[in-house]
Formats: sequence, structure tokens, C-alpha cells
Amino acid sequence: MPVVPYAEISSPDDDRIADYRALTDVELRTRWEPPNGLFIAEGELVINRALRGGYRLRSVLVDEKRAGQLTGIPEDALVYGGTQPVLEAITGFHVHRGVLASFHRQPPRELTEVLAGARRLAVLEGLNTHTNLGALFRSAAALGIDAVVLSPDCADPLYRRSVRVSMGEVFAIPYAKSESWPETLAAVRAAGFTLMAMTPGPGTVPLASLTEQQRARPALLLGAEGPGLTRQAMEASDVRVAIPMHHGVDSLNVATAAAIAFYELSRA
Repeated sequence: MPVVPYAEISSPDDDRIADYRALTDVELRTRWEPPNGLFIAEGELVINRALRGGYRLRSVLVDEKRAGQLTGIPEDALVYGGTQPVLEAITGFHVHRGVLASFHRQPPRELTEVLAGARRLAVLEGLNTHTNLGALFRSAAALGIDAVVLSPDCADPLYRRSVRVSMGEVFAIPYAKSESWPETLAAVRAAGFTLMAMTPGPGTVPLASLTEQQRARPALLLGAEGPGLTRQAMEASDVRVAIPMHHGVDSLNVATAAAIAFYELSRA
């Protein structure tokens, strides 16, 4: 018998599992999740990290074969179970991790709060790929970045793919999403950070050659792959930095480049 009691779901049309419908439809999920104040976590490890991060559980959807293996789920949680074909019909994909959870979002953090509690900062402009965003948050948590600031057109850190790729580290790093851009960059500088635009373009200095003063409170500014940083962002920066390249390679994936830069900045 399952350790966690659950209500059986036999139809994908069951209103009780509306939070989990069409999880692969990015446009639909974007219209559904933030307005309804929820996000989806996938896999037991990520779910438990969300719980440890203080996020309030709405419900759990589990493969009925895995229900007896759930751990750490609050006793009063709403748990729904179904066969794998039913789960696939609901979500749009094979739920190979066997468990999904819907959580309430927390109130957005104010930019001033995020800046005040950080020494090292990542500032993201136009980063709209959920996989890259999740990987970047994971590296930030591992390599000494204290907080993240996102431009208005960045992807949602709490979108399921971002959460999954980050292995739940999006719950560990405070972040704020800007309402005005590029004005936010001036606020970052006014808070005492050195704004470092990471670019493969001309006029850069190697990260390893930054001065002690520049490293004291660094804010690494990263743009989307392809277009990179906007002209306004570049002009707002204090210094332009780069990772030295070899063999004719002109740039790296943004998440990879961020990880290398985070490591270098953490050595200060």
C-alpha cells in the first residue's frame, strides 16, 4: 500500500489536476502559471529543495507505481496518482521521474533587497532560453554568486525546464526581475557594484586581470546568445570583460561562459 494516500486520477480532464495540463506548451504555461501564482517542480530531489526553500505546496501528481516511494511530502498535501498513460495525456510527455508538484510562488523580491544582500551579482539581459537560465542559476549557486537580476524580457526562472536544469538551485539564489531597463543598470552601479559587460567584442580585458577594487563587488552582465548585450547595456557598464579564446573560437555558450566567469570572480 502507498505510504502517501492519494486520490486516483483516471481522466486527463479531471479538474483537480488543471495545474499540470500541457506542460510542454511554453506559451500556454506562460499564460497560466505566473498569473495563477504557481510553478511546477519535477522530480523528488527538486520538490524537496523547493520545500526547503520555503515554497508552499499546492499538490502532487505521481505515477501510481511510485506513490509508495515518496518522501518528505507534507502529510496534509493533496496527492493525485495515475497510470503513466494518464499522466502522459495530462502533461504531454512521459513523466519519467514519476512525480510532479505544483507550488505557490513567493512574492517577487524588490531590487533594493536583492542588491543589499549581495556581494557578487549576475545581471542578465534578454536571456530567454530556459535551459541556459537553469544552468546559469546552478552555476551561480555553486560558484559564489549571491543574487541574480533579470531584465524584463528574460525567461521565467521558475518555468519547469529552468527549475529542472538548475536542479532546484533557483530556490537557493535570491533574484529580482526588473520593471525598467536599462535604468536598473544605473541602480546596480549606484548600489556600489562594478558593472562588468561580458562580450567577445573589442575593448575588453581578461577576467583574470581585473583589479582588486573591481573584484570587490562585481556585477557580471550577460546577454542572450546571438545578439549579446544591447548597446545601452554596454554603455552602462564600467568595464568590458572577456574569456581568452583559442583555435579561432569566438565565444562560448552563455551558461558555460558564466560558469567560468563566476569561478574567476569567486577567487577574489
